[in-house]
Amino acid sequence: MTTSRRPTIIDVAREAGVSKSTVSLVLQNSPSVREETRVQVRDAMAQIGYVYNRAAANMRMSNAGLIGLVINDLRNPFFTEFATSLQMALAARGYATVIANTDESAELQDQVVGSMIEHGVSALIICPAYGDTQATFDALARGGIPTMQMLRRVDDRLDIFPFIAPDYLEGSRLATQALINAGARRIAFVGGLEGRAVTEERKAGYLEALAQQGAAPVIIAGRPSQEFGRNAAKAMQRDHPDVDAAVCFNDLVAMGMLSGFHESGWRVGEDFLIVGFDDIEDAAHTYPSLSSVHCDIAGIGAAAARTVLEWVENGTAPMPETRMPVSLSIRQSSGAARSGGGAANSGD
Repeated sequence: MTTSRRPTIIDVAREAGVSKSTVSLVLQNSPSVREETRVQVRDAMAQIGYVYNRAAANMRMSNAGLIGLVINDLRNPFFTEFATSLQMALAARGYATVIANTDESAELQDQVVGSMIEHGVSALIICPAYGDTQATFDALARGGIPTMQMLRRVDDRLDIFPFIAPDYLEGSRLATQALINAGARRIAFVGGLEGRAVTEERKAGYLEALAQQGAAPVIIAGRPSQEFGRNAAKAMQRDHPDVDAAVCFNDLVAMGMLSGFHESGWRVGEDFLIVGFDDIEDAAHTYPSLSSVHCDIAGIGAAAARTVLEWVENGTAPMPETRMPVSLSIRQSSGAARSGGGAANSGD
């Protein structure tokens, strides 16, 4: 490469075929960069005659404490509560968080991840959107940026992109068993788009509990939204009059069902039993109050912060997969008043 100006870090990145932030990590001797990438960058520096100006680099270190957080849907209170708890936990350790909402778009996700890499984040935490994500994660792998998948998994390279989530299977098993214990005769699983890993996991415990009872499942798939839940309640009365209980994919679907049954004159907690999933803050304040699988969102956020900072500061990569424990918040919607139960295990 022939040029009349002094080569820059961007020139090194272009020559090595990596991101600018990866070159920065190599220059800082970060343990998060793979050895083959480190050699590749050093070779590029030698090839173009790049000289590291440490004094100037020290003036740019304000980004060294910056963590990128990419969320698939900040409109969903579950992800909002997670993002808030994680940001607060990182702030307590002196790190700033830059947050981006991808609105369930894999294309937008690729764009914001690229932007965060270029701005020199120390690590990325991604609640990923579904879709074509291969190029996004390939770029992260080449760049050697410490990256964690949270709550959803779209890339199976867990040695590079470790995954942390609640124990979804155990959660739906607990929810289904609670409805069986409350006297439900026919239980449906409502919500969640078919084929998505998070849907299949949340459904698996439900299927397991029903199989132990010798009962047949009723699956009503759809968008995990209040609108879908409201419409599903009305359709259930028409198409599945024998169903008297539901495990919902999330609390939004469950709250929509509360509205739909109220409009139709069915009494949730008496005529029909419901358990949601996630136990967002609003679940305890609906009427009737919503039973839900408690995922300890704040605890997951704090654990994620500890894990990623151990990776960034000490080079200690997380376990490939971590499942956080869940519990069941029993409230009125699953028949607590009818059966004399309460919220002793509410987790509120």
